[in-house]
Amino acid sequence: MATLADAPAAGTDDAFREEVRAFLAENFAPELKGNNNALSAVEGPGTETPAQKKWREAMGERGWGTPTWPKEYGGGGLSRAQAKILTEEMMKAGAWNPIGGMGVMMFGPTLLEYGSEAQKHEHIPPICRGEVRWCQGYSEPNAGSDLANLQTFAEDKGDHYLVNGQKTWTSGGQWADKCFCLVRTDRSDKHRGISFLLIDMDAPGVEVRPIQMISGVSPFCETFFTDVKVPKENLVGEEGQGWTIGKRLLQHERTNISGGGSMARMMGPSVSDIARMYGETDAEGRIADPVLRDRIADYEIRWNTFLLTARRAAEESKASGGVSEISSVLKKLGTKLGQERAELTIEIMGLQGLGWEGEGFTEKELEGVRGWLFGKAFTIYGGSTEIQNNIIAKRVLGMLDHQ
Repeated sequence: MATLADAPAAGTDDAFREEVRAFLAENFAPELKGNNNALSAVEGPGTETPAQKKWREAMGERGWGTPTWPKEYGGGGLSRAQAKILTEEMMKAGAWNPIGGMGVMMFGPTLLEYGSEAQKHEHIPPICRGEVRWCQGYSEPNAGSDLANLQTFAEDKGDHYLVNGQKTWTSGGQWADKCFCLVRTDRSDKHRGISFLLIDMDAPGVEVRPIQMISGVSPFCETFFTDVKVPKENLVGEEGQGWTIGKRLLQHERTNISGGGSMARMMGPSVSDIARMYGETDAEGRIADPVLRDRIADYEIRWNTFLLTARRAAEESKASGGVSEISSVLKKLGTKLGQERAELTIEIMGLQGLGWEGEGFTEKELEGVRGWLFGKAFTIYGGSTEIQNNIIAKRVLGMLDHQ
C-alpha cells in the first residue's frame, strides 16, 4: 500500500539542492515574495494573479506542493531529506507553498491510508495540483461537542445513498468543490453506525449559508443536505468505518492547526519585535519596560520550546507511520499559546490595538485586532480543549477505558 513514505534519493543532496534552486529561479517570480496562498485564505479564495497561477501550476506539475506524497498519485515522491532541502531553499528564496487547504492538510493523507485505488487516483492528483477545494462535514448543531452523536443520515438506495441532514461550522463551504462528510448509515449503533462519504458541493440538494464571525469574516457555513444523491463509490472504506477514519483525519487537522502546523506559519513578527515598534527601548536596544521585557521573554521561551517539541513529535510520528494522539497535546498547547500571543500583542499596541476600521490605523494593525478576535475559536474548532483533555487522559496517559 502506498503511503507518505520515503522515496529513494535521486542523486546526491547537493545535486537535488541545485535542482531546486534552478526551479525556483525559473518559476518563482520576485514580486511574489511576501505574499501567500491566495486560494487558502480564511476570508475566501481570493483572486489568483497570473504570476500566482504560474507558480501553482509549476509546483503542482512536480508534485512539490505535497512533496512526500507518492508520485503515482501526483505527489513529489521525495524523501524526507529532499523535502527538507526543498523547504530550506524555498525559505531562502522567500517562496511559499501555493498548494494547500483541507485537501492537503486533512483529507489527502487520510484518503491515502483508507481510500481505494480508484478513489486515490481520482481525488489525490487534483489536490496535489491545487485544483480542487475541499470542506469538512463533521459538526452538527444538535450534537454539541459529541461528534459521534451526529444524525445526518445516508439511506441506502441500491446504487447510491440519499443524504439528509445538517452540518455547521463548515469551513470554506461556500467556496468548496467537494466535502468529506461523516454520516449515519445505521441508527442502532452510535459509533459503528457512522460512515465516511464524499459529496459534491454542487449536487442538487446541497445548500450553504455563511456564518458571520465576531472578527467580521465569514469562513464558516451552515450546510444543509436535502435528498442529496451520493454514488456508492464515494464511500471511503466500509460502511460503519467512518468513526475510525474520521478520528484519523482529526489527528491530521489538530496537528496542522496547532503550533506544529499552520498556526506557526501565520504568526508574523515576534512579540519582542512588535514591542520595539510600539514601545521605548533603552540605550542597549532592549525593551525599556523591565516587566514587559520579562513577560515577553517568558512567552517566547515557552513558544519556541513548544515549536521544538512539535517538530520532534512530528518527526517521531512520521517515523512511526503517521500522526497519533500526540496531536491532541500539540493542539491543546499550541492554540492556547497562540491566544496568549494575540492578547499580549494587543496590549503592547495600546490604542493602536483597538482599531476596527477607519483612519489612524495601519492595515497590519486592523488585521491584528481581527486576528485576535478570530483566534478566540482556536481552542474550540478541531475539537475543544476539553475534548483534547479527555483524549490525552484516555489515549496518552491511559487513565480511563476508551472506545
